[in-house]
Parts: sequence; structure tokens; C-alpha cells
Amino acid sequence: MSRIAVLCGTGMNALVDALPDSLTMIGRESLRIDSPWGEVPTELIQFSDQERTTHEIAIIQRHHGNNVVTPPHRIEHRANVHAALSFNPEFIISINSVGSMRDDLPPGYIGVAKHTLDFTGIVWTFHDDNAIHADMTSHFDSELSDLVIGALNSSQDIVPHVVVAQMTGPQFETPAEINALKTMGADVVGMTLAAEAKLIAEKGCKHLGLSVSSNWAAGQTPGDETAEIDHHAVEGLASTVHGRLWSAIISCLK
Repeated sequence: MSRIAVLCGTGMNALVDALPDSLTMIGRESLRIDSPWGEVPTELIQFSDQERTTHEIAIIQRHHGNNVVTPPHRIEHRANVHAALSFNPEFIISINSVGSMRDDLPPGYIGVAKHTLDFTGIVWTFHDDNAIHADMTSHFDSELSDLVIGALNSSQDIVPHVVVAQMTGPQFETPAEINALKTMGADVVGMTLAAEAKLIAEKGCKHLGLSVSSNWAAGQTPGDETAEIDHHAVEGLASTVHGRLWSAIISCLK
């Protein structure tokens, strides 16, 4: 049996309901996990695959709040990662929506993260009182990344080795900021992944980053550099890739 945890956000509220027909739901439970930084609502599901092997996944919506959507700069990432780790997962998957700066990563495609660039200026660590210097050289697991790339490559809508920049939000970036990020090597931009990557690296857990291209970054829309970004449209597009995300998740299960 595999046990994993998934951290997800924009457009992923119905991910559990999109469980493929090839999988059989065995159990589904809503939990609230205690942490030193507050409670974390978690959905725990059990299902079996076509070989009748049972798997367990804890799914955490990172923007959870009291009937509100917590803005990215107010997310308590330590609580979310703590909750994910409390299930003793074999690995954690972070699914995040991003704006793309690459022509070969248009909206609807999925990027497999290789590195992050953190421009938030916010310190995320579990060790405020005694410094722990976690290595970030290869903080996304290459074996998991290769499994996903191999499983989805035939669909031609997955891009490997993506560099994900994190900005503070909640506003989208300006075209000037996007041009600066491109100059520094970013392929896509979001508001959450780098923080989770740092905390998970501190705990030594395997980590896979899946970045859903949900919009062109500011100033990058082909043929229309002044195209505006609408969050509702972003959320709607992100929700269309649930099937491929499940294919990615399944490819990693043992």
C-alpha cells in the first residue's frame, strides 16, 4: 500500500471527485489535523487500483480558511506541511497553478518542477531557534519526476525541468516583473511552491512539484501583450486538468 500526501490550491477543490473510473473508492473521511500553527482541514481517501492494491492519500487545500480563501501571503505553510507529514507519507506532491512565460508551456499544460526561485522575502523554517541548513540542490525527487514525465509524455502536454518562481501575491505580477523573472531563469510564476519546498526539504521527505499552467503570465499572451489576467478564468482552467493530474499521481504509486 502506498501512502502519500497532496498539497493543492487554485482549481483543485474537486480533485477528489475527479477520481478516475479505473480506481475504486474504498473510504473517504474529512479530518482536522492539529498543528502548532492551527488546525488543517484534510481529506483522507482510500482507493484500490486495477491490481486491487490499496492506496491512501491525504489531500490538503493550502488556501483553507474559515469559509474564506486564505490569500497566498497569509497561508501558514508550516501548518500545512506539518499536517501532510503527520500521515507519514512516502512522498508529498505539491500541485500549484502558475502563469507561464514559455511558449511550449501554454495554459492547460503541466510543468514538472526542477527548481524554485523565491522572491517573497518571507522566511519559512521549522527551526527558528536552532538553525538547520537544508540542502536545496536537488529538492524535487528526480525518480518521481521521471515517472510522471514518462507516464504523461505521450500526451505532449507536459514540460519537464521547470523553474518555478514564487512571488508574494495576492496581486498578479506586472509585465516588468515577469521580464525580470525570465532574465533570472524562471519559466513560470506562482505564489506557493518555494515555501513548501523549503519546509519539506528541512524534513527530508521526498517531494514532487506539479505546476499547472493556468494562464499566460502578464505581458506574455501571444499576440496581446496587454491581455488581463482574470482569477476566475485561472481557476476554471486549472480545474480542467484533474484527469491528467490523477494520471501523474497514479504513475508514482507502488
